[in-house]
Amino acid sequence: MDPLEKQIRQRLKDNFIHYAMRCLKIRTKSGVVESFILNKAQTYTHDLVEEQKNTTGKVRAIILKGRQQGCSTYIEGRFYWKVTHHPGMRAFILTHEENATNNLFEMAKRYHDNCPVLVKPTTQASNAKELIFAGMDSGYKLGTAGNKSVGRSSTIQFLHGSEAAFWQHADEHAKGIMQAVSDSPNTEIFIESTANGVGNYFHQQWQLAEAGISEFIPIFIPWYWQNEYVKKVPEDFRLDSEEEELKRLYGLTDSQLVWRRSKIIDLSISGTDGLKSFKQEYPCNANEAFQMTGEDTFIDSHLIMRARKSKAEKYGPLLIGVDGARFGDDRTSIVRRQGRVIFGVESYIKKDTMEVTGIVHNIIVNENPLFVFIDIGGLGAGIYDRLLELGHKKKIVAVNFGSKALNEKKYANKRAEMWGLFKEWLLQEPVKLPDIDSLHADLCGTKYKFDSNGRLLMERKEDMKKRGIRSPDEADAAILTFAYPQTALVQDECQKKEVAKQVMSQMNKHIEIQRNRSW
Repeated sequence: MDPLEKQIRQRLKDNFIHYAMRCLKIRTKSGVVESFILNKAQTYTHDLVEEQKNTTGKVRAIILKGRQQGCSTYIEGRFYWKVTHHPGMRAFILTHEENATNNLFEMAKRYHDNCPVLVKPTTQASNAKELIFAGMDSGYKLGTAGNKSVGRSSTIQFLHGSEAAFWQHADEHAKGIMQAVSDSPNTEIFIESTANGVGNYFHQQWQLAEAGISEFIPIFIPWYWQNEYVKKVPEDFRLDSEEEELKRLYGLTDSQLVWRRSKIIDLSISGTDGLKSFKQEYPCNANEAFQMTGEDTFIDSHLIMRARKSKAEKYGPLLIGVDGARFGDDRTSIVRRQGRVIFGVESYIKKDTMEVTGIVHNIIVNENPLFVFIDIGGLGAGIYDRLLELGHKKKIVAVNFGSKALNEKKYANKRAEMWGLFKEWLLQEPVKLPDIDSLHADLCGTKYKFDSNGRLLMERKEDMKKRGIRSPDEADAAILTFAYPQTALVQDECQKKEVAKQVMSQMNKHIEIQRNRSW
């Protein structure tokens, strides 16, 4: 092999984007076979998994996306690139139904049939269930999720779990095929799907990844990244209020919104709610995809997204909420608030009382908050007691979620009161939340009801977990900053009532100034 050919081969082996453009052929939606040039969604996915691989030595990714956005095309292309350049590597494709499995396997065969001779391995076996390359002991196998034991005895390095939200025997596959991939370097697992409600295997795995609890990274792909999801704008086209907000929040064009309207009409068949179906099949954000908003959830998703995209300035004293993890996969979450801005969200798993105490102690010393509100249920009581010993008596405030509300006529307990005050704060624009999915999901997952006295009562964490929703730890840390009016907690001589009134007057004036600004 001469030096030039060696250089060409090496670049094809090392650079997938370069390899895909020169060696892989795909069939477009219009039926044309052409070179594989990564689109925005595929490039975004590639960058994230390459970063993870460089950091951890392996890939574990869960992808939530809309329909036909090219995620499977990317994964199959990546796996073909891997198994044709590395001996002894096996890839397995698992989908929800036979036709889908065959379609993905056909894609892999197309890659092989059109691969340039320079880098195309010889085929040892090619049939409806496998594609094995001679002399390399590498290749593809496929299976359908309808078979409980599919792939259970296999030893594989690359797994593509497609449309996992629709797997019939997901728990069995989690114990079987998912365990067939070792924890060794250079192994890769991709789980991807459109959403299919909440509480199923895919939703559970997404929540764990989103919360940073599992080794999987969450990758969300919004529908509007697809260049082809557009339609010609009619002359009499006018936006409704919802479309105006979508245009502002996501930067959508009129041609994208025309396409969206037409797709909603297409999905509105046999009494189906076309808008709800569209949000599941073509989501703008992860929370929308899982249909976690609705009549019985306390905070609407669009309110959170509006606050994620808005602008507001920090002012006034720093308040901090600390929700300590009690058990299992719950997170210890810390959230900061200054006036109309919530920021600085931190979450930790499997940290004991002393570790969390150290984190909060350093925050108090370095950031000098006015108050730190601590949920004293479970782990929080120990954190509070230790911080008292460290001399932070004037800074820390114990909060019991189940205690009486200040306004007992309106709220059934302190937790309901904090949620209620948070929502009132959220509705008084401008207001700014951090642009992160985990807090968004936590704020939109909690249901509510009213007790026999007409008082607000929030869903218990235990009941949320029963229906497959994770503990809203980041949300609870955020609402803790609304535990008490600041004037009720002022203790130092220099902060008596008159000074506190002046501070509150200045804060209210600042609110009015910001409300009058365009954001």
